Amino acid sequence: MTDLIENPVFVLVRPQMGENIGAAARAMLNFSLARMRLVAPRDGWPNPKAVAMASGASAQVLDHAGVFDTTGEAIGDCDFVFATTARGRELTKPIYTPAAAMAEAHARIAAGQKVAVLFGPERTGLENDDIARANAIITVPVNREFFSLNLAQAVLLTAYEFSRGVYDVPPVDPGLAGAEMASQIEIEKLGDHYEEKLDTAGYFFPPDKGPMMKRNLRNMWTRFGLTRADVQTLHGMLRQITRRRD
Repeated sequence: MTDLIENPVFVLVRPQMGENIGAAARAMLNFSLARMRLVAPRDGWPNPKAVAMASGASAQVLDHAGVFDTTGEAIGDCDFVFATTARGRELTKPIYTPAAAMAEAHARIAAGQKVAVLFGPERTGLENDDIARANAIITVPVNREFFSLNLAQAVLLTAYEFSRGVYDVPPVDPGLAGAEMASQIEIEKLGDHYEEKLDTAGYFFPPDKGPMMKRNLRNMWTRFGLTRADVQTLHGMLRQITRRRD
C-alpha cells in the first residue's frame, strides 16, 4: 500500500446514500487520499452500506471520517475551501478546472495551509449557502446539456487531479503491458531471415540498389519496437509463405 499523502480534506455535504459514501471513499484511497468529512448524512452514521461499498477503504477512510452537523463546522479549521459545482456562478468567486484547483491546493498545502473540497448531495448538489462559504469554485468542463456527475465520479476526478502533482508518472509508457521487448540479437536474426529469403526471391533489384534496400529494411525492424512475440510471429509468417511457394 502506498503511503497516504498530505492531502486536502474531502467534505461530503448531506450525502444521501451510504453506497455513494463508500464509493467516494474507494475513489479517494485509489489515489492515497484518506481525509473525509461528512456533513449531516441523510441515513445517519455509521452506515453499513457505506462500509460494504468501501471494501478495503473502510478502515483507512471511513473509520476516521469526521461527522458534522453543518458545513461551517466541517470546514472551520480550513484555510482555503473549494466548492465543486456546475451552478453558483451568480456568486462572485474564482472558477477553476479540477486540474488548476488541485495545483492551487498543492501550493497552499506546501505553504502549511489546510485545504478542503466540498461535494454536494447526489440529487441537488451544493446549495448556494454552502458555496458561499467556499473561497473558489471547481467546475468540470463537461457536456453543457448533461453536466451532472455522480458523487463518486466527482470525487475520483478531483482525487486523480491532486495525485498528478504527487506521483512522478510519465504521460506515456514506452513499454507494452505484459510484453517482453525483443533483444537486439533477436531483431538482428529476424533481419537476417528476411534478407536471406528476399534475396532468394530476387527482391533486391537492381543489384546496385541492394545495399540501400537492405539498410532501409534493417532500419524498419529497429524502428517498430518489436516484442519477442512479434518477432516469433514474423518468423513464422515468412516460413509459411516460403514453404507454400517452394
